Amino acid sequence: MAKELEHIDNCNCNIIHEDVVNEVRENMLEDNLAYALAELFKVFGDLTRVRILYALFQTEMCVCDIAALLGMNQSAISHQLKVLRQTRLIKYRKEGKVVYYSLDDEHIQQIFDQGLIHVKEIV
Repeated sequence: MAKELEHIDNCNCNIIHEDVVNEVRENMLEDNLAYALAELFKVFGDLTRVRILYALFQTEMCVCDIAALLGMNQSAISHQLKVLRQTRLIKYRKEGKVVYYSLDDEHIQQIFDQGLIHVKEIV
């Protein structure tokens, strides 16, 4: 199977289809958008952050609750929450001294759900 896939990935032609290349080039993402998209997907590349996001799909939670849920210390959770906040995947609100975290908007769950559908098809 790996040998078969290797063959598929190699193109045996030496012809550049300029019309195709030019058409795609005209519609390519600008570098700043491609970079931002890569950074977004990089955030989803961490198991702890995925688990935090999945928990926040259910309800807003404070650091203590997330730490208890995931069996981790608050410092580790706080670090991951900071990454998620910086990429605007989550937001927070304060109620007295307690800080509650939730998804920034519905797009986050849509991205996650699409990834989950794909993963379930291949696993």
